[in-house]
Amino acid sequence: MRNFLSFIVQKGIIWLSSIFTLSLVTGVKSRINSYYTIWLKREFRFFGANSGINRPIYLNGGKYITIGQDFHCDQRLRLEAIDEYEGIKYDPEIIIGNHVMIQKDCHIGAINKIQIGHGVLIASKVFISDHSHGEATSLSIKIPPLKRPLFSKGPVIIEDNVWIGEGVIILPGVTIGENSIIAAGSVVTKSIPSNCVAAGSPTKIIKELD
Repeated sequence: MRNFLSFIVQKGIIWLSSIFTLSLVTGVKSRINSYYTIWLKREFRFFGANSGINRPIYLNGGKYITIGQDFHCDQRLRLEAIDEYEGIKYDPEIIIGNHVMIQKDCHIGAINKIQIGHGVLIASKVFISDHSHGEATSLSIKIPPLKRPLFSKGPVIIEDNVWIGEGVIILPGVTIGENSIIAAGSVVTKSIPSNCVAAGSPTKIIKELD
């Protein structure tokens, strides 16, 4: 009986220790991310209240980027507003609304305009861009890709309450209407209307939401 009680006590101590350690580590990470957000938010044009960034983040052109309230992003967000490339000037703008969540390893890049509405959820490994390396012309393809001027055929607009699944690619000149869902792995080459589910490469509407 004593051996059994001793075994139970030992297991209890191990369990409590693991819970305490996990809680301590989580608390430390949270505090570090809070300080990281305080330090980084001054780099943005505007950074809303109750918003947070989980480190690390790659930020380029923060002065062209507006972040709304209650915005949160997971690790390794790459957020770029590019105002010059190969000696050519651009006028970029990125606007992210309130209550937006961006999960791990996403990349958002603009030379024109990317606007993300309120209440948008973006899963991990999503790529959103309003530009490409050069135009698809016979003249452009004779230039090495890294040397081609960046080209935008239009802004990207993601309206309110959109859910973008994991691994989605959203290309220039696209609008995604409010309340729509883009399935994981999709490539969005054309605009998607409101209140629908779209999937595939290229993306097609598979269901309308009543």
